[in-house]
Parts: sequence; structure tokens; C-alpha cells
Amino acid sequence: MTKFIRTPDSAFSALDDFPFAPHYHQWHDLRMHYIDDGPADGPVMLMLHGMPTWSYLYRHMIPPLVEAGYRCIATDHLGFGRSDKPTDPHWYTIARHTEVLTSLIIKLDLRNITLVCQDWGGPTGLAQAAMMPERFERLTIMNTWLHHDGYEYSEGIQNWNENWHEGGLYCREQPNVGTVPVFYGGLMDQEQMDKAMEENNEPDLSGEAKRMYRAYSAPHRGLDDAAFNGLRRFPLSIPFENYNGGNGAAQSSHYKTLLDWKKPTHFIWGCADPVFIEDWGRIWASRMNAATFDPISKAGHFLQDTHGQEIVELLLGRISQE
Repeated sequence: MTKFIRTPDSAFSALDDFPFAPHYHQWHDLRMHYIDDGPADGPVMLMLHGMPTWSYLYRHMIPPLVEAGYRCIATDHLGFGRSDKPTDPHWYTIARHTEVLTSLIIKLDLRNITLVCQDWGGPTGLAQAAMMPERFERLTIMNTWLHHDGYEYSEGIQNWNENWHEGGLYCREQPNVGTVPVFYGGLMDQEQMDKAMEENNEPDLSGEAKRMYRAYSAPHRGLDDAAFNGLRRFPLSIPFENYNGGNGAAQSSHYKTLLDWKKPTHFIWGCADPVFIEDWGRIWASRMNAATFDPISKAGHFLQDTHGQEIVELLLGRISQE
């Protein structure tokens, strides 16, 4: 039996900007949470998050996509959001996250899929398109990557990795990860984030910043430190440091496979992101077959938080031109 921690439903009861009913997929003895909103027979938008977020990241995008006729599936990786949180840090590998997502797609028999991926949603989601291309209609790639020979990891991602090691800002018991999307969204400054992380308390925020902080803190608030191990393993699974844990060989294979992708590919990129920088996004798009590239100049790493409506408009516009 897998040892895990399950966040109580009460932790999510105050999220007044996330009105979506929970659904659960059973994977062995663990349950994975996902949102399933919109017409059951509609074309699918499969929306995947990264670190340290969860399906809440897509709260601004789901309603207009549903209105446009899409069935929106937004998942929580195991260890995140409403999904169960295995306590053994060695449980978490990118290969396992990928396998769990594959099982959900097959269980729901998802087809006519538009992939919408960002951060670790890229390696886990693009793997599905590489392995099951017949289920996918198009790719939407936002601020992510696939490891491959010659990929240059930015200073931003190297610093992110370093800060999860001993002596780093996030290497502590029950790290205050709710501050991270708020900071990268430009709604709090570095001094505020550092103080909140070091003191491990709720920062003095208001309005949207406060709502975001509480929502991104909700999945782990009050839980034992072992519940945070899924969060810890993502930054420690980047293939430049942890090739096997990061599924580096498979990522490289999927990258090569998708360079020959013949269906539509749309890049929508937050150009103020210090982690996956604009130059990389443009290079990647130029290597794909007839891919489009839409820059959002003021958007950072978590562009769904800050520019969700604009992303939807750009994506629907590109689909209408296919």
C-alpha cells in the first residue's frame, strides 16, 4: 500500500473564484483529481499544470473555453491540488507522473484533444502526444521545454533548482509555496516573498494577490511536512541534475518525435519569464512544422494566472485560422 496524505475537502471550501466540481480518477490505491467541465461530446481541451500550481491555474480559461463549446479537462498531478500526496519522495518521478496521466486519458477515452501545457505540464503532456498522436488534434505550448542534447538551461531555472537544495530559500519544512505564483505574477516583491518564506506565515496581501496566495496554499495548508514531497521532487527532477528522475531519455525521444508533428502547433509565450525565456520559445517554434508563435510581452512564468483571457482569445483565433 502506498502511504499518502489526502487534503480535506474543507481546505478548498473558501475558493470563491474556483466553482468547478471535483472529479477523481483512481490509479492503483491513489486518486487523482481533475476538472471536467463543458459539453461531454465537445472537443477536449486537456490543461496541464506544473510546479507549484494545480488546476486552479486554469480558472480564468475554463469558462470562456466552455462557452466556445469545449470540454475542459484540467488535472492535478499526484502530490498537488486535490490529488493524493504520496509521502515517499522517491515515489515521484516524471515517468510515473506521465504514466498516471496516460491512464486518465485512456480511462476517459479522450479524443480530439487540444493539449494546453506549461512548465512540467510540457514533459508530461507532450509525452502523450508523442505516444498517442491519434488522440490529439493540436498542441498549445506555453513556457515549458523538453530536455534534449544542446538545450541550454537558463540561469533562472538553475537558480530555481539550487534554491531547493540545502541552504536554499525553499529548502525548509513546509515551504510557503503559495507565495511563488503570487511573486512571479508581479503581485508581491522579492522582500515580501523572502520574509513570508522564512517566517512561514501568510504575507500581508489584498485583492487578487490574497486570493491567489490562499488558493495555491490550500492543497498543503496544515498538512504534515511529508505532504510537500511532491512539490520538492519537481525542481529536483530537472534532467541537467537528475537525468533518470527527470525522464531525460524519454524527453529527448519525445522532442525528436514531435519535431515531425504534422498537426497544428501553437506557441503562446510569456516573454517576461526568467525560467523559460522568449528566445528559447522562438527557437523551439521555428523547429516545429509551421508552428505559430504568439508572444505576450508582459506575461511571466504563470501566464494563465495573469493573462488567461488573452491566451484563450489567441488560441481560439489560431484555431479559427487552421
